[in-house]
Order: sequence, then C-alpha cells, then structure tokens
Amino acid sequence: MSTKSSFNLQDPAVQKHMKDLKTRWKFVLFFLGKLPSLIWFGIRVKSLEHKACSVNIPFTWRTQNPFRSIYFAAQAAAAELCTGFLVTTAIAGRPKMSMLVTGFEIDFLKKATSLTTFSCEEGLAIIEVIDKAYQTGEGQTITVNVKGIQKSGELVSRARLTWSFKVKS
Repeated sequence: MSTKSSFNLQDPAVQKHMKDLKTRWKFVLFFLGKLPSLIWFGIRVKSLEHKACSVNIPFTWRTQNPFRSIYFAAQAAAAELCTGFLVTTAIAGRPKMSMLVTGFEIDFLKKATSLTTFSCEEGLAIIEVIDKAYQTGEGQTITVNVKGIQKSGELVSRARLTWSFKVKS
C-alpha cells in the first residue's frame, strides 16, 4: 500500500484544503465558478474537521419559499455540501478519484424558519471507504446521514446521501 493511499491528517495538502474551505474569500471564488447557488443561498462553513462538518444556511429572502420556510433545494444543497467537504478532505493530496452522489433522500420534518445548521459526523467512515477504494482499486459506495437543525434546536430535516468512489486510472 502506497503512502498516498491512506488518509493522513498531517499531509500538507489536507491541511491546506481544510484551511482553504474555511477561508471565506477562497470559498467564494471556488464556488463562484463551480456552484454559484451556494453563494446565492449564503451558505457558510460553521466547522470542518476530517471527522465532521457543519454548514449554516440562513433564512432570508434568497432561501425562502412561498410558504415562509427554507426552500427544499437550499436545504438539499446544504446537506450535500457538508458531506462533499468531508469527501474532498478525504481525497486531498491523493491520486485522482471519481466521486459522485448516486443517491439522495431527504425527509422534511418541520418547517425551517430560522438559521439552520446541516451536520454530518461520518467523516471517519468516509475516509475508511475511500481508503478501501485506493487499496483495492475497486469502486466503493457509502451512505451517510445529515441532520438539519434550526436555531431553536429543532430537527427540521434528515438526509441520506449515497456517494460512489472509484480511483481514476
């Protein structure tokens, strides 16, 4: 097994990647070209580690639907983003890998009517699956869970995202 096939939190590429995602202007520049809706929605990184990620989405006119709650697509974007940050952190500094969301389910449990935080705490499981993909050369999948909790502490949505990984040849 090569050094680059195992996740290393101390790898300078991993450290730089995490720092860049936490730096607002770098975040904005990257997403301006790749995912401008995230900037439009006003999504911000609350916390990012290799084990867990949380992003905030405000309740503003940009995220609001006609029913005075956060639009379902804005919630879905925030849910995907927090898992995507864990995925990109897990592959930072390693050989190229194809990654794709192949499944997405979300349950809306209550109206999101205030700042809502989407969190995923399955970074270690993501790292494990990605390490296995590098070690075996075979495609791997994982389904991870995300919780959307509004400012009052109420759970407003619960998402399950299935990611697929394959090392590029």
